[in-house]
Amino acid sequence: MKKENQEIEKVGLESEERRKFFGKSALIGAGAVAAPMTAAMFAATAKAKATEAAGSPHVGPGDLDEYYGFWSGGHSGEVRILGIPSMRELMRIPVFNTDSATGWGLTNESKRIKGDSAHIHAGDSHHPHMSMTDGSYNGKYVFINDKANTRVARIRCDVMKCDKMLTVPNVQAIHGLRVQKVPYTKYVICNGEFEVPLVNDGTDMNNPKAYRSMFNVIDAEKWEVAFQVIVSGNLDNTDADYDGKYFASTCYNSENGVNLGEMITAERDHVVVFSLARCEAAIKAGKYKMMNGVKVLDGQKGSELTRYIPVPKSPHGMNTSPNGKYFAANGKLSPTVSLIEIAKLDALFDNKIKPRDTIAAEVELGLGPLHTAFDNKGNAYTTLFLDSQIAKWNVEDAIKAYNGEKVNYIRQKLDVHYQPGHNHTSAGETRDADGKWLISLCKFSKDRFLPVGPLRPENDQLIDISGDEMKLVHDGPTYAEPHDCMIVHRSKMKPNKLWTRDDAIFAETIAMAKKDGVNVEMDNKVIRDGKKVRVYMTSVAPNFGMNEFTVNQGDEVTVVVTNLDQVEDVTHGFCMTNHGAQMEVGPQATASITFIADKPGVQWYYCNWFCHALHMEMRGRMLVKPA
Repeated sequence: MKKENQEIEKVGLESEERRKFFGKSALIGAGAVAAPMTAAMFAATAKAKATEAAGSPHVGPGDLDEYYGFWSGGHSGEVRILGIPSMRELMRIPVFNTDSATGWGLTNESKRIKGDSAHIHAGDSHHPHMSMTDGSYNGKYVFINDKANTRVARIRCDVMKCDKMLTVPNVQAIHGLRVQKVPYTKYVICNGEFEVPLVNDGTDMNNPKAYRSMFNVIDAEKWEVAFQVIVSGNLDNTDADYDGKYFASTCYNSENGVNLGEMITAERDHVVVFSLARCEAAIKAGKYKMMNGVKVLDGQKGSELTRYIPVPKSPHGMNTSPNGKYFAANGKLSPTVSLIEIAKLDALFDNKIKPRDTIAAEVELGLGPLHTAFDNKGNAYTTLFLDSQIAKWNVEDAIKAYNGEKVNYIRQKLDVHYQPGHNHTSAGETRDADGKWLISLCKFSKDRFLPVGPLRPENDQLIDISGDEMKLVHDGPTYAEPHDCMIVHRSKMKPNKLWTRDDAIFAETIAMAKKDGVNVEMDNKVIRDGKKVRVYMTSVAPNFGMNEFTVNQGDEVTVVVTNLDQVEDVTHGFCMTNHGAQMEVGPQATASITFIADKPGVQWYYCNWFCHALHMEMRGRMLVKPA
């Protein structure tokens, strides 16, 4: 704890040190008139305050949170950043959606990143997960899936912006997503949830038994599909081990059904375990088929690449314990969580044991277990959707009970409000699980907040798990179903304060300017190319480098703005009135947007991000000659 506190102080920002200085000055001043305190009294007071703060979500004005939380935005298509334990929303990162504040989905840079899906303005983001090194978060990337449009995106944590997006071929509806944990995140792994014909071109639509889904392995740096694995049944959630050897995914529809009744007929479904070494060896040996430019392996039942472990029907969540011993498959339609002993997977792949021999325990917890999180004390926390509870249970005691010993493995059940889905402990998906906080993402809120009409917020609840008992300490209304989240200690994060001028996100725009003979850091120019007009301008609060330019009605106009301010927070915007064109331009960034000048006359543009006392005066005219 002492080492951790030192680490927190070390990563504190300069502003924190300033606050400490003034705080000490205030104490010195108070000491001139107050009764003297002994060293023991100081120590006792400090200890009492530390104990009180340990389980409190309160983060005072000007103080900083200990953790970053990355939340999926659900069907808003975005990712949100929260501070924990305050639960304050710090930032929204548009990804699969269109965002008028930043111009995401409108700017040329964002359209290039979205690539072949730039025309899609909606998404359903589910599972944000950070890249790792040796089983610990490394603060480099956050990855997120879009179930609605079968995409996966990458967010750079130095600027908190999406820089890559990929539409995954051959599958439909990317759902469960995780990362390779060891030795580093070479691969992002994700599941195609819905079964489709392997060549989905309309020629084999009426034979559902031939439908298949695939496990997808994406190269995290090259941002391309490394390979896919065909499976029997469909796939739901997934996770990786801490040895860099195995990935595991739950299957809730082994029947290959196409309606509810058909999907829940089997007494058992399964967990599919993938051997990374065997898959890579098969690729190297050429034992694959090419489908839409992707190498596809056959991992159906009987394959040497996979093993199918029967578990109770319709398992949902897949979670790896931080000690690397177990995969936890959560039952959903069974009141149990199945613990798969990872150390036995070598023997399973060598055909020395049967699939069910890997089951260390099937732990009965309550109705509707969906997801399990872990602390650093050997305890697990499982959401019970139908019971609206979190069940805290001890893993080793549960295994003893499964083997016939009379031991009570359930430590506590806590009511949450209501119908919880995902839950996450602080750093609980890494080797650094610290057992301080638990987030429960609840699907319904009902009477927890002021009524706001038929569409109600959902509820993120913060639970203190640092002591022997779970304590609910905060309710937080939230919009549009944050499906999942992750929690990373702030010491892992090193976001930039300013953009660097050579950033890859706007490199293509600068290359275009060079081709036009324009230095975007100095020049304010208009380049005419027939009906296409490129307008280059700088911005320094409270002025654009160009106060007016003239175009013809019907011209395609591209405006490129470079923000030359070097002060944090001095973000500029560019908004062309009545043209649906607006964007954010951060300090030292270059951004561009293209629109049709279809309205003759005077069209004002202005800075739409407050930047200066004379912000209202930061504007200019586009003069449009009538056709």
